[in-house]
Amino acid sequence: MEDVNGNMESNVKPKLIGGDMERIIHQAFGIRVVETKELSDGWANSAYTIVTSDGRSVILKVAPFKGTKLMRYEANLMRTEVEALRLFGGGGTPPVPKVFAYDDTCSLIDAEYFIMERLPGVPYNQIKETLSREVKDAIEFELGAYSRLINGVPGEKFGYFLQQESWNDFWPEAFQGMIRGVLADGRDAGVESPAGDAVIEMEIERHLDALREVDQPRFVHWDLWDGNVFVEHGKITGLIDFERALWGDPLMEVYFGRFNRSEGFSRGYGLAIATQNQQRRRVMYDFYLDLILWIECTFRQYENKDHWNWARNNLAEGWDRLLAIGRN
Repeated sequence: MEDVNGNMESNVKPKLIGGDMERIIHQAFGIRVVETKELSDGWANSAYTIVTSDGRSVILKVAPFKGTKLMRYEANLMRTEVEALRLFGGGGTPPVPKVFAYDDTCSLIDAEYFIMERLPGVPYNQIKETLSREVKDAIEFELGAYSRLINGVPGEKFGYFLQQESWNDFWPEAFQGMIRGVLADGRDAGVESPAGDAVIEMEIERHLDALREVDQPRFVHWDLWDGNVFVEHGKITGLIDFERALWGDPLMEVYFGRFNRSEGFSRGYGLAIATQNQQRRRVMYDFYLDLILWIECTFRQYENKDHWNWARNNLAEGWDRLLAIGRN
């Protein structure tokens, strides 16, 4: 999810020491660690660049320590990412990193982790404002084409990628379940919502007919914001962070949303939001994300209080948009 206020430190991100990384790398490759650097962009997982004694450079990604309280939709996050990366093969089209090792035994450290290929390039969000409009348009066109390719993978049922208990034959019912799960997280955490849960559910139900247009589950990355797109020389070199993948409506992808929508992406994908029902669906998806961004502040206890204020205001705006859609 996009970080609008700089690096995000939270109480769920695990911190490793040198000995932890030495044991992990030795078990995976039988070699030593020469150099490590923590990557600070993650919101829940920790990530480290590691240079090994045989000269390879890899990324170690570590899930929150076992027993950490997470939101319901975050169950199986790391396994979801690993299985999604394996689904797309690694190093092909679309360009995703290869997975070298995955350990969910919690035997070396008290957390799941995996090791993947280090991609060339830098995150798009870090250089976007230095690029010309033409270069940005080309990158976003390419992202649209890759997104369409990703969304082309069909699923059997709708729901979170590896949470089979959430699966449903019908998208409206699956999405209702996702909303209810986030609202339950809010209740658990004692988080204030813009309206009562029953009112929110009733407003969502008012738009379920628009969701009935979606009759084929599709693989949805759901987190392809600029920070998860690696670029170099005006080209995309890799796509990362598949941990929130689900089987759903391609219109859930970030670049169809209000923060990132662009003409280049729409041309590359071959689809722009045009109909009233598409607009209604997108407002619902925006509100779902708005809820998550606000409720997770309490779960993760972010140090950046400006982000708390932004998330609260963003949710209020999203609720107003949901109330207004279809009533104008």
